[in-house]
Amino acid sequence: MAWDTDATKEKLLEAAIAEFSDRGYSGARIHEISRRAGCNRERIYFYFGGKEQLFEAALTRQLVTALADLPVVGTGSSAVADFAGRYFDFATGRPGLARLTSWEGLERGHPVGAEERALHSANKVAQVRSALPGMSQAAAEDLLLTIVTLCHAWVSSPTVHAVMTGTPDADRRRRAIMRTTELLAADAAAGSPGAS
Repeated sequence: MAWDTDATKEKLLEAAIAEFSDRGYSGARIHEISRRAGCNRERIYFYFGGKEQLFEAALTRQLVTALADLPVVGTGSSAVADFAGRYFDFATGRPGLARLTSWEGLERGHPVGAEERALHSANKVAQVRSALPGMSQAAAEDLLLTIVTLCHAWVSSPTVHAVMTGTPDADRRRRAIMRTTELLAADAAAGSPGAS
């Protein structure tokens, strides 16, 4: 019987996302990732090279998937707000994304997979600018960063939300993020002083 390389890599990536999300880079253990995946730990070294490369692959995959699979559709501030709502859905549906980026910032001190991530981010900024003609590059970059940060905070800081707002209400938070995005997008697209 032939070995299914793609399926093994997929299992390892999913297990890595879970383990790194739960424990961070420093706390994650290769043997635990291989146990979660149901694979020999040597497969990690064979397919990815080591723990550092596996962390990079897991985080890059999560971010690239989010940015590539969620296009900005249409034009106007409502189109960008709709993207923010869908990104919120993605982030809350896959909490590993926000947790991995938090661990990356806390433990790694530098972005992993920066080149590929920057390319996908630039494509998303171009989509924002296409939806909001006249918006500056800097304003579109700031808006995208704001959307991502707001959506990730909901997942990575649940205790802050619980203290400030009581019982977490995802629908309410989604609407607030969409409304905030719509206001910021409209303001920036109108060429206000903060848009440049």
